[in-house]
This record gives sequence, structure tokens and C-alpha cells, in this order.
Amino acid sequence: MKIHSISVPTPFYIGPVNVYLIAEDPITIIDTGPKTREAGEALREGLRAHGFRVSDIRRIVLTHAHEDHCGLARSLRDEAKDAEVLVHEWETGHRHGRLEYQEHRALLVRAGVPDDEIESLRRMYEGVRQYADSFQDHEYGPLWDNGELEFTSGTLRIVHTPGHTPGSCSFIREADRTVIAGDCVLKRITPNPVLSPDPIDPSKRFPSLAEYLVSLARLRSFAPTMVYGGHGGTVNDYEELFNRYIRAIQERQSHVIRLIPKGGATAWEVAQQMFPGTNDVHRFLAVSEAVAHLDLAQIEGKLTYEISATKEIYRPL
Repeated sequence: MKIHSISVPTPFYIGPVNVYLIAEDPITIIDTGPKTREAGEALREGLRAHGFRVSDIRRIVLTHAHEDHCGLARSLRDEAKDAEVLVHEWETGHRHGRLEYQEHRALLVRAGVPDDEIESLRRMYEGVRQYADSFQDHEYGPLWDNGELEFTSGTLRIVHTPGHTPGSCSFIREADRTVIAGDCVLKRITPNPVLSPDPIDPSKRFPSLAEYLVSLARLRSFAPTMVYGGHGGTVNDYEELFNRYIRAIQERQSHVIRLIPKGGATAWEVAQQMFPGTNDVHRFLAVSEAVAHLDLAQIEGKLTYEISATKEIYRPL
């Protein structure tokens, strides 16, 4: 199976995103890049370098629905004359934008984020939304765990790997144990467990970090020989990266627990201590990181929490 990586620029701090071209019938791209002129030009140039045009694309597969990965999906679908778009159904909340729904606001309130900060985050994400067009529910097909993407030369197995987002998916070519992992696996950094409503019960918070640890272990069970991430270089030693991730998560959690005073603290207060002076999208990512680690510590019996005036107060045991 011919898998080609195309580096596409983004306007975000993470830098370029990797789009993967599967040069087999049906011609497929995994992720698209953001909706910018520079990204569109880079993707077209990458396709031409391998002998293809946008009109040759028959299938657009999304590892997850963040703007840097899905932004061009609609325009590419239209230009390719209705190429099929596939994404996991748990990504619905992200495809239609973040932070404007009541359940997203409720999660931030529970985390102790002040009202003025919530409004600031909402305005900030209004700007981010320009980098992707949303899809209506009838405009995409679902990705199913353990399903297959069929090609003339073989298949890619769909593996639901939630954590970074609830509907994040990876794709495994079992013949040689090659994995395309989106933002589940990044060579240089640990992915952010983004604060999200639970897709089954939106009144609850999705346990992102706990689910992410399960996803890492599940990928490990396939003994990957090569992992193509959503950003940065290829991972050739997944076992080393897995252990590095686990150490980093354990160290971060220990640090978070030490930040909790006897009187307790909200996730927002912990985030301010973890990442002082953050701005823009980093404020939301800081809260996501704090909530994820506090939730995991509570699940593991290392912290307790109570709800006080709609806010969750975490306390040491």
C-alpha cells in the first residue's frame, strides 16, 4: 500500500499538519489541513508531486474534526465531485464548532472558569472556526471501530482511539503493522486531552485522559512497526514513545496533585498555576489539561471533589 505524507501549513502554534495520501483505488486522503489558501496550495502541490489532482480523490477520511485536520474537507469534497467524507460519529460536537453549545459552557463553569474568561474563549473560537466549514449530519459517513477501509491492494483497519477527542480514530495496515494515528501519537509532544462533553451523555464530561491511556495501550497491542502522526515526524519505536508518554503523564499528574491546597481548588485555579501567563487558545488547552489530570486522579482515588455553587472543588485525601 502506497502511503505518502504531505506537509500542509497551518496558522496554529502546532505547526504543519500531515495529510496522508493513500495512492490506491479508491484514491483516499486522511485529513485535509485547515481552510486557508496556503494549505490548499500545499495540498495540491503534494498531490501533483505524486501524480494526482483533487479531482482524483474519491474518499476523505478524518482522524478527528479539529480545524487543522478537517478544514478543507467540504471544499475538497465539492471539487472532487462529491468524494465520500468519513468521520467517527462521536466527533459531531466538534464538527459543528466548540464552546457555543450550552453543554460546553457548563463544563467550563464546572471547572471554575470565570464568566469573562468563558466569553473571551468563545470569541477566540469564533475566530478559529473560520478555518473549517462544518458538515450537516447527512453529509458524511461514519467510521466504525474495527471496520475496514478497502483498497485494491489491501485494507486499513479502523481503530477508535479516543482521548485527544472523543471520536479520534487511527488506521492500521495489519500486513506490516503500519499505523496512521492522527493526533493520538505525536513524536515530540504529548497530545492535549481536550475538554469535551461525553458523546453519550453531554451533561457529563468525557474522561479524556483515562480513555487516552486505554487507546495508547490498544495501539501498543498491535506492536506497531511505524506510526504516522498528525504532526511532526514518523515514530519508528512505538514502545519507547509509549513508555515516555506514560512517564510524562505520571509526572504531570503528581505535579497536579501537589498543587491542590488543603482547602481545595478548581481546575481553573490549578491550570493557572500549571501554565501561568497563557493566552489565546492555550488558556482553553491549559484548562483541558488540568481537568483531564484531576479527573484521572479522582478516578484512581488520589483526590476527592465536591460541587460548590456549580463549581467542582478538588481536595486532597
